[in-house]
Amino acid sequence: MDIILFVSGLILCLIGITGSFVPVIPGPFISWLAILIINLTDAVEFNLNFVLITLSVAVAIGLIDYLIPIIGVKKLGGTKSGQVGTFVGLVLAIIMIGPFGILVGPFIGALIGEMASKKSFSDSLKPAFGSLVGVVAGSMIKFCLTLSYLFFYLNIFWTYKENFF
Repeated sequence: MDIILFVSGLILCLIGITGSFVPVIPGPFISWLAILIINLTDAVEFNLNFVLITLSVAVAIGLIDYLIPIIGVKKLGGTKSGQVGTFVGLVLAIIMIGPFGILVGPFIGALIGEMASKKSFSDSLKPAFGSLVGVVAGSMIKFCLTLSYLFFYLNIFWTYKENFF
């Protein structure tokens, strides 16, 4: 049974890594589920502190991922309208065009939001670019975290490998 749980957890880690770039998949949380699963097997000594710390990091990164594009707009001179446009654009684009929406939605939303605050098209491009940089940065942070969780997962398995077989 522990081998089935191990393989299931490994699959969750891989789905989590994919979720770093596909917005409808909460990558860090799914990778964390793998950490939880391996800690719940009979082969591994349960480590509550590690499970709770990794959960806290996964939740924090999941929340921060939605804020980074908004911060990108603000840092490059965007207005409140551009920040709201970034968030609305992200949500609408994901709903309407799926995973590809994570790249174009915040950019278009920020651009429209900035132009709505009476900025010219060229003045609106810089904050809109900030939203795009924020999306890419958020994806890279999630990717690094999910890779770390895969490393932790494999390290735990390697430490207790004799208990699995």
